[in-house]
Amino acid sequence: MSDALTPQSQQPVTFFDERFGLDRSMLERALGRALGGAVDYADLYAEYRVNESLSLEEGIVKQASHAVSQGAGLRALSGDKTGYAYTDEISLDRLTFAARQAKAIAQPQGEMPAGGLMRKGHNGGHDLYALRQLPTEAKLDGKLELLRKIDEIARAYDPRITNVITSISSEDKLVVVASSDGWVAGDRRPLVRLNVTCIAEEKGQRQMGSYGGGGRLEFGWLLEEERFARFAREAARQAILNLSAKDAPAGTMTVVLGPGWPGILLHEAIGHGLEADFNRKGVSAFTGKIGQRVASELCTIVDDGTIANRRGSLNIDDEGTPTSRTVLIERGILNG
Repeated sequence: MSDALTPQSQQPVTFFDERFGLDRSMLERALGRALGGAVDYADLYAEYRVNESLSLEEGIVKQASHAVSQGAGLRALSGDKTGYAYTDEISLDRLTFAARQAKAIAQPQGEMPAGGLMRKGHNGGHDLYALRQLPTEAKLDGKLELLRKIDEIARAYDPRITNVITSISSEDKLVVVASSDGWVAGDRRPLVRLNVTCIAEEKGQRQMGSYGGGGRLEFGWLLEEERFARFAREAARQAILNLSAKDAPAGTMTVVLGPGWPGILLHEAIGHGLEADFNRKGVSAFTGKIGQRVASELCTIVDDGTIANRRGSLNIDDEGTPTSRTVLIERGILNG
């Protein structure tokens, strides 16, 4: 394999320069159209994404796709008003038109040039998913062979496994964010995921089990130590176990949530309430409660976007801010 890819902060900026001519002067002109006497701030977000997916069902390739999407959005802020416009054509004319629309929504007043943009990243040293090969660059034959192996392994687990549905998806997303404050940030975000679903049947009863995994990783990660085989057997195990599963008793009871998907429940329960805009407007249940107890002392909640190669980790967010590790609630006390 080749050496690791160019640092994430440099790749997207170079890519957009070469493909769309999205250089510094182009960004400055577009942002200049979004700034006016009463517009406080403007930023631009551009994205180019390649998605691939391949699925196998009943031993047959049921779906294969390769899609490319692109676009850019411009935002203008004036006090509490936000103007936003977007285009799926990345060119100076379309960006300029979108910028004018965003400004007209936020504040229809005069125009002033944007400040100079620095030609450098804004990533604070993050490089959380430097890969030697992007998952979208892995050969299609290798992905298909992997899916067929998984089908065989899952069916061999137990004769009651009657069907196996497995799929692999990969993505390469490049983003560039430019701000009227005078900086340009970029990120290249690879992603790969393998899903396995097994269906088991016995005495007229049918049950299902699913398992999978992935992250901002190379395709080869799925092959290491035959990780794919573990996924296949776990999906089959769950399907077989569900054949003898009993209905859970009804009523109120203590529930213990493990790691993984329950994080979504946590996000819905408190994540939105901790968002800055809701607290700034005073409409959150947590407004004004920094330093106060909002949960049991057994509860500590950390928002960490810096864990290497994880699906939820990014070098920068979609506003160009470097990700960080933030303790939201510590031993029941609201921190931030």
